[in-house]
Amino acid sequence: MACCLFVVTAQAQPAFIKDSLDSYITRGLKDWNVPGLAIAIIKDGKVVVMKGFGVRDIETKAPVDENTLFMIASNSKLFTGTALAQLEYDKKLSLNDKITKYFPDYTLYDANTTNLVTIKDMLGHHLGTKTFQGDFSFWDANVSRSQIMYKMRYLQPTGLFRQDYGYCNSCFLTAGEVIPKVTGKPWEVYVYDSLFAPLGMTNTYALGTNMEQMPGAARPYTTSYSGVLQELPYDHVDNLAPAGSIVSCIKDIAKWLTMQVDSGRYNSKQVIPWPVLRRTRDMGTIISSRKSSSLPSNYQGYGLGVFQRDYNGRQVFYHTGGANGFVTNTCFVPDEHLAITILTNQDNQGFFEALRYQVLDAYLGVPYVTGANNNCPAFWKS
Repeated sequence: MACCLFVVTAQAQPAFIKDSLDSYITRGLKDWNVPGLAIAIIKDGKVVVMKGFGVRDIETKAPVDENTLFMIASNSKLFTGTALAQLEYDKKLSLNDKITKYFPDYTLYDANTTNLVTIKDMLGHHLGTKTFQGDFSFWDANVSRSQIMYKMRYLQPTGLFRQDYGYCNSCFLTAGEVIPKVTGKPWEVYVYDSLFAPLGMTNTYALGTNMEQMPGAARPYTTSYSGVLQELPYDHVDNLAPAGSIVSCIKDIAKWLTMQVDSGRYNSKQVIPWPVLRRTRDMGTIISSRKSSSLPSNYQGYGLGVFQRDYNGRQVFYHTGGANGFVTNTCFVPDEHLAITILTNQDNQGFFEALRYQVLDAYLGVPYVTGANNNCPAFWKS
């Protein structure tokens, strides 16, 4: 089942987008056993594709549409990074401020790291811990944000502070908790007031509490070892909110991405100053400076809540998000005025990333790869 909402032609679209996108997605949903998917593509300031495919609930057969809600998980991170970059721009803080300036009792495993760690370090995953170290003991756990920050002192690094990259949700939580110290507003209120509201993201929730009662929410699914589709409980990760609690739909995420590729403008209004966006995209963390063996890419890095890499000669910014029953991505290529978001409600699949790369390839002139469904790059559940 495909629900076509609208297609606006900004310029002639690539043949894959015009002629093959629907069939590719329909086949992919079947091959990967994905109940539902929503996709939006923005090109040259226009939404050229906004479609829902499949169902948000396999029992009721309710179709996915532009307002279907998905947990976007770590795609929340760029909202947090942008909020903090805006506060720096407004001279309310510096990203080089030490965490202990705002939390004098904050302690990490290593005393030297405790004394030196900054907001920017936290946003850049620079603690020296392994990827996800400690995160899954906090995920869906009955511990508060302050308790998570306290427990971070027990995370023994395996790498070096400011030298080794290790993706860390509790780091992002810590950075996000600076926001109420500076503004007097909880993270979820500040993000709504400063980002959601100005962009008209009226169907976006900063917290995932009671998602099952939100109108139009997709149900979360996975597949068992035998390939049988099964429903999962909704994650409860508001205790890690700055790292991954946002619930949204393609209609609203398209607004966020339209602003990203128009240097902070939306509907002819400067919603976010360009220096703020530029700050979020500055590469603070080098992940790799070596040529990829599987992609036309030579480097990968991380800014303030967004990955970046070169791809067939263009600079591409992107992130994925994974939660129980949901995997999603966002992607934008400013030089091409191109942005993509894909939201799905089945977490044991890589189709959402294969689709992203097929769309990128179509617009960036990379030859179509037959069978790319089975060769997409790996993603992180985050």
